[in-house]
Amino acid sequence: MVGELAQIGVLGLQGDFHAHGSALDGVGVPWRIVKKPTQLAGLAGLIIPGGESTTLIRLMDFWGFWQPLLDYARDGGALFGTCAGMILLAAQVRNPEQRSLGLIDIQVERNSYGRQIDSFEGTGTLRVGGTERPLEMIFIRAPRLLAQGPAVEALAFCRGDCVMAQQGRVLVASFHPELTADTSVHRYFVELASR
Repeated sequence: MVGELAQIGVLGLQGDFHAHGSALDGVGVPWRIVKKPTQLAGLAGLIIPGGESTTLIRLMDFWGFWQPLLDYARDGGALFGTCAGMILLAAQVRNPEQRSLGLIDIQVERNSYGRQIDSFEGTGTLRVGGTERPLEMIFIRAPRLLAQGPAVEALAFCRGDCVMAQQGRVLVASFHPELTADTSVHRYFVELASR
């Protein structure tokens, strides 16, 4: 168990949210699925999983998640977006442009690595806590981080691209850390949420 920590939420509107839950189980942290904005209360952090970003946008509209998520971030809640979650947290989205929360100063391009058939597994580099080590990464119709603002820190790289970044209490990854046995990225997010 990583310290005494309130629960981590996993947005359960669409995508493989149960895989994130399994990764959090591996870290030894309590978690719960979040399907309504009122369920954000009391969470130390929230994971926005991969899926299809346009579908997530429609579901967020239907359930009224936009302002509650902005309020949650403003009040100090930590956020972690993977793949489509990264798209939703970005300041600017291309291919095509679409609505986003604008909570991390990055520009991303949807499906930049290709279609489903072009999805791939690779070994990248994770740089956190003053150390650098290899990390298995799985990319599925992944967005590419095209540009980042000066307050954004690059934390992981694969094939010459930054694939994980952080600004304050917002963490994003273009890959799917929940689909490997390595819980390093989830552990890092839990530590961020507990600060």
